[in-house]
Amino acid sequence: MMSKRWNLDSALPADPPPARTRRTASGNWNPDWEPFARLDPAWTEKAIALAIAPAAAGTLDQKTVELIGIALDASCTHLYAPGVRRHIQRALAAGATKDEITAVLQLACMQGLHSMCVAAPILLAELDARAENDVTSNPDKGRS
Repeated sequence: MMSKRWNLDSALPADPPPARTRRTASGNWNPDWEPFARLDPAWTEKAIALAIAPAAAGTLDQKTVELIGIALDASCTHLYAPGVRRHIQRALAAGATKDEITAVLQLACMQGLHSMCVAAPILLAELDARAENDVTSNPDKGRS
């Protein structure tokens, strides 16, 4: 079955698909997704349905879902401030404490620390290689 395609100047279907409707009603519709919805409504619907499935399943309580949302939106690869604000507001409403939210933010920032864990050994290796090349190309430089 071929999905219905829309050109960028066309309106979206009069009745948005169920996942988009649910996401919009919950306040989780990101306007940045609009171009995807206009280019391929069927694909967008599948992507949204996939994204909301864990929260909609009810396996995790609302506070946990919001704390995870904070971590995802605050991560150094995402940095989506409107989502961070929305999830913090909802986490507080679901009973999360300042300390719980702070702990989530502290955990999320550790993702950025990994860049130092990757880069520092490379820097040290390059500095060692440079020092070795300096000594090899100028033997007097290595002597005290």
